[in-house]
Amino acid sequence: MTAGLPKKILVVDDEADVTGLLSYNLKAKGFAVETLNDPHQSIGRMRAFGPDLVILDVMMPELSGIQVCRLMRADPALKAVPVVFLTAKAEEHDRILGLESGADDYICKPFNLKELVLRVQSILRRSGENAVSAPKRLQAGGIVVDGERHEVTLHGNPIELTATEFKLLSLLIERRGRVQTRPQLLETVWEAQPDIQTRTVDMHVQRLRSKLGEAGKLIETVRGFGYRFRATERGSRTR
Repeated sequence: MTAGLPKKILVVDDEADVTGLLSYNLKAKGFAVETLNDPHQSIGRMRAFGPDLVILDVMMPELSGIQVCRLMRADPALKAVPVVFLTAKAEEHDRILGLESGADDYICKPFNLKELVLRVQSILRRSGENAVSAPKRLQAGGIVVDGERHEVTLHGNPIELTATEFKLLSLLIERRGRVQTRPQLLETVWEAQPDIQTRTVDMHVQRLRSKLGEAGKLIETVRGFGYRFRATERGSRTR
């Protein structure tokens, strides 16, 4: 961890042994951690604790992690907080559903503690870097990315993106016209090794296209390589 106040993480899982295990290991890495076994109390606890990241179990009784995440994304105070899902469901459909609800990452149980900690650190690092490293303003095809305000608009209408989606879109627009391979995107956006879950890129691009509607067609698939934001002659400039 870097100098300064420790990053705060809230772990929500109905199994006390899971929250205890994660709390112990995350605290050992210098994080300030709170845990919760009742998902019904999660939104209130988040508002009081002000976490920098939330780890959510998906399969909880009465109120699932998917539902909690959707409540977060509808809350102005919590909509930008990164979310990592923990789940025993490993099917691609379940991963897509998790990402569609606004999650930044999706880790299957049983999980490797070292990998989980590394992913948490990576998400927090890129969330913190977005405000300082993103270009001040990018514009292309009716899309405006404001790096200072961390906002995206499409024809003047706000588009809600996760921290990962924001960085992915910024990178594609900044490098528009140039093909970005999946390994390149993983290394730059996810800060991961090229051989770790390249399918993650596809799922995030799919979700990003969905949020952009017709403008999502500007993100082109280059078969066998990766993705490219279509170069446009008008309305594509950096300010």
